[in-house]
Amino acid sequence: MKHNLLEICYLIGSITFIIGLKMMGNAKTARKGNLIGAAGMTIAILGTIFLHEGCISATIFGLIFGAIGLGTAIGWMTAKKVQMTKMPELVSMFNGMGGACAALISLIEYNHLRHAAEELPPFALAAMAMMGGASMMYGTMLAIIAGLIIGTISFSGSIIAYLKLNGTMNQPIRLPKYNVINTLVMIGVFTFGGYIVVTGGSSMLVYLLFAAAIVYGVLFTIPIGGADMPVVISLLNSFTGLAAAFGGFLYSNKIMLTGGILVGSAGTLLTLIMCKAMNRPLSNVIFGAFGGGSATAGTTDIKGSIKDIQVADLAVLMNYSKRVVIVPGYGLAVAQAQHVIHELELLLEERGVEVKYAIHPVAGRMPGHMNVLLAEANVDYGKLIEMDDINPEFEQTDVVLVVGANDVVNPAAKSDPASPIFGMPILEVDKAKNIIINKRSMNAGYAGIDNLLFYDPKASMFFGDAKKALTELVAELKTME
Repeated sequence: MKHNLLEICYLIGSITFIIGLKMMGNAKTARKGNLIGAAGMTIAILGTIFLHEGCISATIFGLIFGAIGLGTAIGWMTAKKVQMTKMPELVSMFNGMGGACAALISLIEYNHLRHAAEELPPFALAAMAMMGGASMMYGTMLAIIAGLIIGTISFSGSIIAYLKLNGTMNQPIRLPKYNVINTLVMIGVFTFGGYIVVTGGSSMLVYLLFAAAIVYGVLFTIPIGGADMPVVISLLNSFTGLAAAFGGFLYSNKIMLTGGILVGSAGTLLTLIMCKAMNRPLSNVIFGAFGGGSATAGTTDIKGSIKDIQVADLAVLMNYSKRVVIVPGYGLAVAQAQHVIHELELLLEERGVEVKYAIHPVAGRMPGHMNVLLAEANVDYGKLIEMDDINPEFEQTDVVLVVGANDVVNPAAKSDPASPIFGMPILEVDKAKNIIINKRSMNAGYAGIDNLLFYDPKASMFFGDAKKALTELVAELKTME
């Protein structure tokens, strides 16, 4: 009876995961989809605890719920307090914890499997071999070792990604012949894992494999330049999902399997979509260390001058425009200016100005970063236009207001073959009639290269913190009523 009820709980949980993931594909339903998925996970967790076959002591119950309570409190408080600019770091850290859990499960289950095999008498082992039990044991060992390797790589790689995103490791570290070193280490790790699967290994060898996988996760991530971090986060997320799926195989747990497959496949698809958005194969992201060039890479022959614009002149320009496109970037998130940009949008629309937002697939430091940021300010999702759809409209746009974006609007991606971002599709804001760029300084963007857009004759710099500068612009527009 308990087993049947548990299977029903797992079925409900699996369905909610699928429905929730589908709803998270649209900003209007994403919040509800997240809650539905969380509800399904809660049902699965409680079902596993209370419908488990066998007796669980009060002490074990206390430890389980104590751990759940502690983890819930830490996760809730961290997520509530995190700033929008720190959301990518939080995602990396949480993803790393998921990988670590998968790795720890594999370590524990390896010891369980080994001890169980050691306790069996020789005739029992022979009987298992005759009945196909040996192949089943190999399958179990394969799931354990695969989960250990992939989960550990996800864990150590996510920690390095976290350090890169928060600025602790803001420069890629390239060892001599790092591609060769990484490839050899990767082959060595998986060969070592295969050896353990075939021979059964020992606890010492498994812990050595665990350490080797940590080393590879670090080596895998440290050479990758800053501009590729959104892709790396998505890829590591897919690794964690795959590791969880192996845990599902290990325990014959359908909801772990379903959840792991969904996370792994969604992360993989998102990674490929983002690579397509940058017009680069995944292998080039991993082995090319994109975005790690010097601040002047490919732009040493820049000619032109920088001109700035005062808030009064900008207010007049925008007030008499017919079409305005806002390009949000990481700087908007840093300044927490999403609410004032929405106020500017509403103010312009009251005066008959058509306002849209241009969203690049890799804007910010996490997939969908700008969409989440603007949704927080209740910006109508219908006004968020993807790159391929908005690019043809820039020629008919009176004013483009670039707020904190940099690499995703850099014309060097189209015109400078020596640039590290050459070939990456960009928002073609240089086609607009007037280009206004709001930045705090002339510093390079996350890719570490100069921006040719700043020197465009149609471009004017609107210097200052985004929230302060846009607040002054809104105030100036209000005086023109």
